[in-house]
Amino acid sequence: MDEEIDTRKINSSFLRDHNYATEADIISTVEFNSTGELLATGDKGGRVVVFQREQESKNQPHRRGEYNVYSTFQSHEPEFDYLKSLEIEEKINKIRWLPQQNAAYFLLSTNDKTVKLWKISERDKRPEGYNLKDDDGRVLDPTTITALRVPVLRPVDLMVEATPRRVFSNAHTYHINSISVNSDNETYMSTDDLRINLWNLEITNRSFNIVDIKPANMEELTEVITAAEFHPNQCNTFIYSSSKGSIRLCDMRAAALCDNHCKFFEEPEDPSNRSFFSEIISSISDVKFSHSGRYLMTRDYLTVKVWDLNMEYKPLETYQVHEYLRSKLCSLYENDCIFDKFECVWNGTDSVLMTGSYNNFFRMFDRNTKRDVTLEASRENSKPRAILKPRKVCVGGKRRKDEISVDSLDLSKKILHTAWHPSENIIAVAATNNLYIFQDKVN
Repeated sequence: MDEEIDTRKINSSFLRDHNYATEADIISTVEFNSTGELLATGDKGGRVVVFQREQESKNQPHRRGEYNVYSTFQSHEPEFDYLKSLEIEEKINKIRWLPQQNAAYFLLSTNDKTVKLWKISERDKRPEGYNLKDDDGRVLDPTTITALRVPVLRPVDLMVEATPRRVFSNAHTYHINSISVNSDNETYMSTDDLRINLWNLEITNRSFNIVDIKPANMEELTEVITAAEFHPNQCNTFIYSSSKGSIRLCDMRAAALCDNHCKFFEEPEDPSNRSFFSEIISSISDVKFSHSGRYLMTRDYLTVKVWDLNMEYKPLETYQVHEYLRSKLCSLYENDCIFDKFECVWNGTDSVLMTGSYNNFFRMFDRNTKRDVTLEASRENSKPRAILKPRKVCVGGKRRKDEISVDSLDLSKKILHTAWHPSENIIAVAATNNLYIFQDKVN
């Protein structure tokens, strides 16, 4: 990234067959674990697929960095709420990894109503020679046992098991849009449109409501919560964003119910840009703390903004993601694209930002050089080790050979979910039902 922002190449891509792609195959979340060795994706069919990075071998050094399927499991099933006559989709809204404490891996996954804690572990040995059970697991009659056996561990083929360890349910009236694990590694929060709940990872039948913005009369409702996240190293601090384009920073030491924020980040609206769509496009779809904890990044419909935690009245930096769509807001409203929720991510050193756009484009912004680049994740250029060429969108006037006209952008192909390896320049990009993994050009 430091030398050439645009010389990224495809390292591997997980492509499902287009002919059989169903609604259930659409990827709905992507997340690296804290070391970057594992990458998890969730889809609309309630499945979680975990990829593991290949170890480097002397005879194939270039294979380091390729991710192969490690484990696949069904995390959520479709349900029906009979009290409210409501179908609950199995779609995975978010996945969050827990810091690794032992040989097993743990992750939280959530749909609209229920958060589950999954344990992913390897097994390459099997105990044999039980005294009270036979080899098939049937309990023996103690009176028939005449000799004492010493159990032994026999090697078997490696198995990766995913087992649900906890199920956190019945705490949200509205749809869960985000979960975030606290830096104390004991608690996490789940957020819906109007409330944020704090959970202990060990306790499934009780959570504490820490934010509640539901008005006494629902007709007075003016905004909803769109995302929330804990500070990376201060376990008492968290932020949440709203559909009105504001961010509130809260301190759990101040009060049990954090309805009064400590800091309020909002950019005053430019009257010259005021339009019918102003409120819709100012809604924040994603908010992320930088790894250092000093900055915030927010994504609204047209821009990515970086905020300094010590400056509330305006963002430190504003990056235009697809300003050429401003003149098309009317048609984007009619086809509902204006309500798309794009996510944004930091690289490991907080120097580069990445977010998605339409036509399978994704954008990168270098905060130091102020350069930006548009890249495309598509099957056409997904041959291994192909170098991605920067793309340009032309707005009216004469179109150059390598440019694409704003009117011919495919709005059905959108990159909403991306992830960045915590320490290396490896990114994962979800384009509908395909996962692309790109890495820096290796000389």
